[in-house]
Amino acid sequence: VNPVDWKIREGLLKDVIPHVFPIILGWDAAGVVTAVGPQVDRLTVGDEVYAYCRKDTVQDGAYAEFIVLPENNMALKPKNVSFEEAATIPLAALTAYQSLIDGAHLESGERIVIHAAAGGVGGFAVQMAHGLGAYVIGTASQRNHAYVRSLGAEEVIDYTQHDVSQTVKSSYPEGVDVVYDCVGGQALEQARLLIKPEGRIVTIVDPAQAQILQDQGLNAQFVFVAPHAQQLQELTRMVEAGQLRTDVSVRLPLEEVVKAHALIETHHTKGKIVLTMA
Repeated sequence: VNPVDWKIREGLLKDVIPHVFPIILGWDAAGVVTAVGPQVDRLTVGDEVYAYCRKDTVQDGAYAEFIVLPENNMALKPKNVSFEEAATIPLAALTAYQSLIDGAHLESGERIVIHAAAGGVGGFAVQMAHGLGAYVIGTASQRNHAYVRSLGAEEVIDYTQHDVSQTVKSSYPEGVDVVYDCVGGQALEQARLLIKPEGRIVTIVDPAQAQILQDQGLNAQFVFVAPHAQQLQELTRMVEAGQLRTDVSVRLPLEEVVKAHALIETHHTKGKIVLTMA
């Protein structure tokens, strides 16, 4: 279950991607291949896979027993995780990968601020940034500080008790190299206060604000994750090598999807929420 699910439910993406009713929600899945088309050459019946299930239209999603997908949306799932764990990886980890590596071009030795570092995308971003050799500063409520540090963050700022921009600037007056925004709102608006003159801002929440920052001469961009089988295969390698882990905080049967959406709409979940099939 991802924030995009409830946003689609509320009609917030209707002007971004064509919607065809009736709609089945869900952009993350893990399961077993039961059939393949004639042009499929990487996967065979019986393969255990995981997938980022976004297609050109919002219609047939992953909250179901079966789903039909292009081969580029999936890869063999990591052998060292369960189906439930695997299902939580594709969308969030691909988002972090495409944001930090393709978008920010984060390099070893750079400093990065990651907002919502205990969340689904933020947690993967902390691990990836740490793995790249960056110095990671995460924002999270106090109860999640130990968790974020366990993912590789060198510093964690309690955004409920401290002004993040003042805290960062007091320690690093010259600014940081990258701000990764998984929150939007004030966090994104204040990103300009945190970066060096040549710094980069990446948001996965607010394309309009990213454009405003661009118009002000800043290096800012919005990332909307795209299916990418080769990158999924790289994520599989990272998980199997112990370089990337997922944290399933809530498991619910599909019948309790309403509860799952209520939880993720709080914006304060740690790790990932997964729906299971009978």
